[in-house]
Amino acid sequence: MSSRIRLGPKASFALLVSIVLTLLAASTAPTPLYAVYQREWGFSPITTTVVFGAYALAVLVALLVFGRVSDHIGRRPMLFAALAGQVVAMAVFSTADSVGALLIARVIQGLATGTAVGAIGAGMLDLDRVRGALANSFAPVLGTSLGALLSGLVVQYLSWPTHLIYLGLLTAFALEALGLTLMPETVTTKPGALASMKPEIKLPRAARGPVAVAAPVIFAVWALAGFYGALAPGLTGTLVHSHNAVYGGLGLSTLAGAGAVAVLLLRKAAARTVMLIGVPALVAGIVVTLVSIGSGAGGAASVTGFFVGTAVAGIGFGAGFLVGIRLVVPVVEAHERAGVLSLLYVVTYLGMGIPAVIGGVLVVHGGGLIDTAREYGIAVIVLALLALTGLLLSGRRLQPAVTPRVVVADSSGPHVQNVAEAGASPAPAASPRSGGEAT
Repeated sequence: MSSRIRLGPKASFALLVSIVLTLLAASTAPTPLYAVYQREWGFSPITTTVVFGAYALAVLVALLVFGRVSDHIGRRPMLFAALAGQVVAMAVFSTADSVGALLIARVIQGLATGTAVGAIGAGMLDLDRVRGALANSFAPVLGTSLGALLSGLVVQYLSWPTHLIYLGLLTAFALEALGLTLMPETVTTKPGALASMKPEIKLPRAARGPVAVAAPVIFAVWALAGFYGALAPGLTGTLVHSHNAVYGGLGLSTLAGAGAVAVLLLRKAAARTVMLIGVPALVAGIVVTLVSIGSGAGGAASVTGFFVGTAVAGIGFGAGFLVGIRLVVPVVEAHERAGVLSLLYVVTYLGMGIPAVIGGVLVVHGGGLIDTAREYGIAVIVLALLALTGLLLSGRRLQPAVTPRVVVADSSGPHVQNVAEAGASPAPAASPRSGGEAT
């Protein structure tokens, strides 16, 4: 009986969004716990960033090896494998009693996440190209925020601080795997899966220009997220003089939460407009944050300034990621989606991982936490300004063409369909003021 039950397109889309949220929430769940682990196991700040970097490196390996496989064998098999890996990772996290165990858990988690993200993003686009593009921008940012915040609350106010959050996530992944058994496949399989596992940077011709413009933007904004994931727990603890675990994840949660709001508010704006709002917000937010850190007093004013600056920078974080996705997604065909999205996630995790590890080394062997935070912030400002310059110089590439869509009617009622699918004449091109979106 159950074999005949199938999720419809809307339910399937919601399931994929929930998996993205849970994956990214799990990736930031350890953030508030790093201070707890550090006190219990006595390791230095550089160890925190090494653990963080190990996760990012594992994601990169999985993206390079498995990023295009779902274009050949389907989205569901890759997602089943990824969810199984996440269940194992959460089990290792929940029993970890050393840095070694923590590293093992992070590597397994990274491999599972890298296996999943391209397939999920492509699956959402398979089901709904317009909503899928928005979800690819919104869901990762929201999941990043929720994971850090919920983990901090669980660790601080519930029992089993180093176990319960992971057991909760394990349960969520298991339920999502169950839901996945009811979801139809969203792409037609084709040969070449083994060949696709050979790591290579291969882009469709139509995507090369947009990716060249989008990659620096994505790298810059996720370098800021890497800063908050690796160094913000120590900074907030220094500012508030508290071991409260909520503060450990509140910096990253505030940044990503503001980013999620920015994605929703700016989703219909033209790409140029989004960046002209986003980059100044990111720069201003970082400046306010660094001034607050530099006050050194640790009083209420510096704490308030830190979180206000973080929220403002978060607007730039969300805006930058939104533009990066919007520049690329419209020009990619169905059989290319997982590979191209995986490449964008490679840029994302390079941005998160490399600067964060360098920051950890500088904390220990350089000028300490405050000086490193200041240098890191200045570097992100420079990256963001360079990315904005590239976007502005790219001209028409800021307005990628979207496959024209028309409204057609059949037995199921009126719905939107691509011109190529509907066999209709092309609709009029979207106005440049609309940000390249057809209406």
